[in-house]
Amino acid sequence: EVQLAESGGGLVQAGGSLRLSCAVSGFTFDDYAIGWFRQAPGKEREGVSCIRSSDSSTYYADSVKGRFTISSDNAKNTVYLEMNSLKPEDTAVYYCAADTDIVHTIMLVTTTRPVYGMDYWGKGTLVTVSS
Repeated sequence: EVQLAESGGGLVQAGGSLRLSCAVSGFTFDDYAIGWFRQAPGKEREGVSCIRSSDSSTYYADSVKGRFTISSDNAKNTVYLEMNSLKPEDTAVYYCAADTDIVHTIMLVTTTRPVYGMDYWGKGTLVTVSS
């Protein structure tokens, strides 16, 4: 059974940091791109960052470049999202998702197109940034 389980969300003040984790099981980690997405109240889901597990290539949305860092521990089948200099507008439910199509995943993260597809999704973790 495929599972993606996010953890690490919480309440943090503006300027603070959080690290999210996405533990993956049920498929071969290296065959997939893993992405982080977020959805704020009343807004569409948007791409944040993704990583190609096979070579650790990373990609970011313009809104988080320089503040967020994605990484993976292939031995633990876990992807992390280190979030620094958090802003109130980063408040959202953060989801990790996996897809074999790295091009599709990169497109979702680096453009403002509506998020669709992705083979597998986690249930999300809430990040709240107070001003």
